[in-house]
Amino acid sequence: MSSKINATLRYTSLRASIFLACLLVALLLAHFGVIPVVGDLGLILVFVLAMVASSAISYVVLNKQRDEMSAQIVEKVESRKARAAVRDAAEDEADDAARAAARQAQAG
Repeated sequence: MSSKINATLRYTSLRASIFLACLLVALLLAHFGVIPVVGDLGLILVFVLAMVASSAISYVVLNKQRDEMSAQIVEKVESRKARAAVRDAAEDEADDAARAAARQAQAG
């Protein structure tokens, strides 16, 4: 469990790091003329290229971290569902008791 505490933060930071590395490589390729960059549209092309490359790399490389993150999210959702069920049961019990008391007061 302790390795999954910051799974979302770890995954997000690794994903951002991969994107920044891909952006750096794309900018270097553009600087040396390997990727033609003309105006703002060329710069947008560099960013899109970095996004596509980092997405593919993240999909392959960060599989374990993505699984840990999803397990952490599922665990939190299940915990909240369980707490809500307990709370709802307590509310139902209190409501039933109040209705029974009201019926008893009307009958008596």
